[in-house]
Amino acid sequence: MKNAVVLVSGGMDSAVVLALAREEGFAVHALSVSYGQRHTSELQAADRVSASLGAVAHKTVNVDLRSIGGSALTDSDIEVPEAGGQGIPSTYVPARNTIMLSVALGWAEVIGAADIFCGVNAVDYSGYPDCRPEFIDAFERLANLATKAGVEGAGLRIRAPLMTMGKADIVREGVRLGVDFGQTVSCYRADDQGRACGHCDACQLRSAGFADAGVADPTRYA
Repeated sequence: MKNAVVLVSGGMDSAVVLALAREEGFAVHALSVSYGQRHTSELQAADRVSASLGAVAHKTVNVDLRSIGGSALTDSDIEVPEAGGQGIPSTYVPARNTIMLSVALGWAEVIGAADIFCGVNAVDYSGYPDCRPEFIDAFERLANLATKAGVEGAGLRIRAPLMTMGKADIVREGVRLGVDFGQTVSCYRADDQGRACGHCDACQLRSAGFADAGVADPTRYA
């Protein structure tokens, strides 16, 4: 089995990506990043998801982005907005996906993985600039310029299989793959037990996805 690194946040999208990588026959090395997020119950969910979907390893790396600030997901004095705002929301975390993919890139080199999977999505993506195809393409070029594996090896691929899928499509794909969405946490304001607020953008997108897919929503709400 070929190795792959899969970024696993604990949310529904990355759970489906992990299941897709397993379906392709990869030995999945799941990677989570503790970046100082206020909703740490997602990291517990990442543990559950990685174990239940057959990852051969799960590593959590600490990169405390609270020291930089600038996001409602790391700063207690910035409110998490209700759904429906315009532009890039305050829940955008500066450089988060760039940092996470960079850590994944390093681990991929160490374990000899040519494939790095992530759950970014350009349909239901809350306006985040680092969830677009242009970003993924640019990072893949960087990965192959800046690493020994890219220069001397067979090259590296950044895989974003959900890029053009809406939330309903992601739900249906997860059902097909046997993903237990009840184990996942998506809410930006989840409590310590992983219960969702039901009002933030992530909750609204998730709820609409299950409704549009005609699948019962297993989310636990506070």
